[in-house]
Amino acid sequence: MSQVRTHDACLDDTLHPERAAEVLATLLRDDQYDAMADYFRVLGEPSRVRLLHCLLDSELCVCDIAALSNLSVAATSQHLRILRNLDLVKRRREGKVMWYSLADDHIRTLLDVTREHLAHVQAESISDSVPAKG
Repeated sequence: MSQVRTHDACLDDTLHPERAAEVLATLLRDDQYDAMADYFRVLGEPSRVRLLHCLLDSELCVCDIAALSNLSVAATSQHLRILRNLDLVKRRREGKVMWYSLADDHIRTLLDVTREHLAHVQAESISDSVPAKG
């Protein structure tokens, strides 16, 4: 269980107590950070991110997802189970076929923002390596 810190005790050692107080007011509970870290751990596996990317614009069955991500059906199913356990994907059965899709638009937003950030960082890296004219 996380220890509750008092407002005053936390601010005693800060250099800028006003700013620290503003940040302190926005901090989450430790269990909320633990839950967030669970998502990042799951998304730390590139194959799972690829699976999510495959589902950005369409619902797919396991076989199609496996083929698109160059994984076995068994490995794809394992990854999808992990993603489903954190409500990152959802599934529906149609006869013998299980269809997967993103759980909601938050997942799409997370992927979009991450791709935008990556493009931004890469563009900055390229511009930093180009010698200045003059």
